[in-house]
Amino acid sequence: MRRRLAIPIFLALAAMLGAGAARGELVQSEGLQVAFGGGFSPSTLPRDRLAPVTVRMQGSIATANGTRPPPLQQVSFAINRHGRLFARGLPICSTGLLQSTTNQSALARCRQALVGRGNFAADVNFPNLPLVPVSGKLLAFIGRSDGRPEILLHLYVSEPAQVTLVLPFKVTSQSAGDFGTVLSAKIPTIAGSLGYVTNVSLTIGRRYQFEGRQRSLFSASCDAPAGFPGVLFNFAKGNFYFANGQRISTTLTRDCKVL
Repeated sequence: MRRRLAIPIFLALAAMLGAGAARGELVQSEGLQVAFGGGFSPSTLPRDRLAPVTVRMQGSIATANGTRPPPLQQVSFAINRHGRLFARGLPICSTGLLQSTTNQSALARCRQALVGRGNFAADVNFPNLPLVPVSGKLLAFIGRSDGRPEILLHLYVSEPAQVTLVLPFKVTSQSAGDFGTVLSAKIPTIAGSLGYVTNVSLTIGRRYQFEGRQRSLFSASCDAPAGFPGVLFNFAKGNFYFANGQRISTTLTRDCKVL
């Protein structure tokens, strides 16, 4: 029997959208640890125009003494304003189409809206069973809510029970500061009683044709001052909100080179 299970895997992931594989940060507060890292490729980009990029992400939530972390309730992730998310013209999927689906059936229904793939691992408290380590594939699809794009994350576990979770990340914009695009999600209350993330990774990006032009889901430029070959900049900021009232914020600093 397939059960839908809301585990806090995606909250760790939300704060990692824009992270890359080779470098990562570990932030600790009152024994609670959030590790997230990543980057984008290519890192050599035009100074004065946007170019397509692919984003890689990875991260986890843990405690310093190895005990179970408090439930993660909400996360927001902000991308530097010299990066852009553009989804107009992409086929879209919906939460309803993805509910109670395997990886294969999710792809059968929404392959044309696919924008990313990855893997996850978690420890889950299934009823009447000891803590069970599980792992599976992660898929990311483009959806739409209130006229704006959203990213739908699809997780599926086949053992010891069939479990599907779909979590939408809303996409909004802010007009001031280093960061322009914000992705945010909330975790259902039941998530905290069922499990927690141990590791998650995702590669996200998509190129496509729209209105006779080549488009990219993520694009960026390298805003180095004139005469400089590159620049160090605040790439992404993540805010994590936990059920015990703790909040952890962390900023990823990355560099780019001018094409």
